Amino acid sequence: MEQGKFLMIHMDVLPEVFIKVVEAKELIRTGEVESVADAVKQVGISRSTFYKYNEYVFTLADGFQGKKATISMTLDHHSGILSKLLEIIANNKGNILTISQSTPIDKRANVTITLDISEMSTTFSLLTQELKSVEGVYKFTLDAIESNA
Repeated sequence: MEQGKFLMIHMDVLPEVFIKVVEAKELIRTGEVESVADAVKQVGISRSTFYKYNEYVFTLADGFQGKKATISMTLDHHSGILSKLLEIIANNKGNILTISQSTPIDKRANVTITLDISEMSTTFSLLTQELKSVEGVYKFTLDAIESNA
């Protein structure tokens, strides 16, 4: 595998085989199965398919131990929403590097946050899910992520 040649693609547009490889890897990682043979049987792919894609398909948390990420959100312009987002990032040991907030228009503001995610206590995927779930957060976008992979 050539270093530095990656694409970030949403799971919804991937062929099912790639998702099943990730599922099999997770079964192995968590110890839910004893072998690759058991994992591939459980998810419904062949061992040859697993080995063909094993080194090329992984979740963001598995393969990218990132250093920095930039996210953008549109927020309702109400007291406490940005504070709640910053609290979530801090509670997960993310370190805020920059925050940029636009002037609210029609009671919504755009916010861009760059954060250091190298010491986080959770995966980046779980952090983004938690941020997206905050009431008043609209249009969440991952703008960039720096990785070591």
